[in-house]
Amino acid sequence: MTRILHVLDHSLPMHSGYTFRTRAILKAQQALGYDVRGITGLRHTAQGPAAEEADGLLFHRTAGIASGLAGYREWREIGLFAQAIDRVVQDWQPDILHAHSPALCGQAALRVARRHGIPLVYEIRAFWEDAAVGNGTGSEGSLKYRLTRKLESHVVAHADAVVTICEGLRQDLIARGTPQDKITVMRNGVDLALFGQPLDRDQALVRALGFEANGKLCPVIGFIGSFYDYEGLDVLIEAMPALIARQPDARLLLVGGGPMEAALRAQAEASPAADAIRFTGRVPHHEVDRYYALCDIMAYPRKHSRLTDLVTPLKPLEAMAQGKLVAASDVGGHRELITDGVTGILFPPDDAAGCADALAGLLNHRDQWERYRRAGREHVETRHDWAVNAARYQDVYQMLPRIRLRKGLGAAA
Repeated sequence: MTRILHVLDHSLPMHSGYTFRTRAILKAQQALGYDVRGITGLRHTAQGPAAEEADGLLFHRTAGIASGLAGYREWREIGLFAQAIDRVVQDWQPDILHAHSPALCGQAALRVARRHGIPLVYEIRAFWEDAAVGNGTGSEGSLKYRLTRKLESHVVAHADAVVTICEGLRQDLIARGTPQDKITVMRNGVDLALFGQPLDRDQALVRALGFEANGKLCPVIGFIGSFYDYEGLDVLIEAMPALIARQPDARLLLVGGGPMEAALRAQAEASPAADAIRFTGRVPHHEVDRYYALCDIMAYPRKHSRLTDLVTPLKPLEAMAQGKLVAASDVGGHRELITDGVTGILFPPDDAAGCADALAGLLNHRDQWERYRRAGREHVETRHDWAVNAARYQDVYQMLPRIRLRKGLGAAA
């Protein structure tokens, strides 16, 4: 049985889009007959033992503290991570190292792969220098931005194979000089085993949130996720007065939290549509489906940026799997997932009036809702089901010995 060690920034039991994609990959690979484990670096901050089982998956942890000036601190972090990977490699003897971005994971794995002659697959979920710009912790073109990009380019150049989650990332790597045949696109996906029959609306929750008017359920537009600036939730709030003018009973439900939460709450309180906007704060992961069940339309008003043009988000796919209508901004990452007028509606980014028009159009044409729902669900089932897509990793893994022989490195032991 082929053993795959996944090298990760963080993992379950922490909850994030990153950990849910990891879980889906590892579970699908288990189903294909691979023996899989994960190892996380210092940025896995949940307390736990040195080796921890979560949801039937085994994860090893890296111990220690990396301190010092920026640059040296990250280099020390990579060193501690590489030492932890090395110990697992010596004990478990995996056949393949499969590192996932950020580049700190890739560089630590690369050191160990070279030392032991193990093939390395490097998977990029986003360019983390662009993600730092998007979440407000970095600036484009800064020294940190350029160093992060350079480190990632180094890992990409020396990995045996590269995987990206979407075409936007693949094309950017090709423009940097990465050979096309070195890159495989493994599209973002949904574990449909977790998205069975959607829950019925919780009537007590409906009443608690005030989602009834004149004895009827209000149409609800929802967003469930992290409140980063690039998500464009300020645009969505700005669109609400124009939407309410055309659909007086419409409500906006914002579930989650993050750096923009205080600013968004203040904006909503000052809005003429304040009475139609509800914040819940963060909710436990096991309760998220209760809030999905309240929503008719899931809105994703991401702002135009390098990050949103290159990277495909997971949330619209989860919404389609749940049988929800999807309205999203017309940025590159959304265009890879949504066909305008077929599986959802696209509207101009950074445009509150355009957002309001799109939402009003969907609410005005309820006779088309079932068509959108069927098309969205079919799209996920045929193109974004992890149970199907993960089989493509077999193609990547199987070509590694040929790649290494061509490079004069020999096949993995």
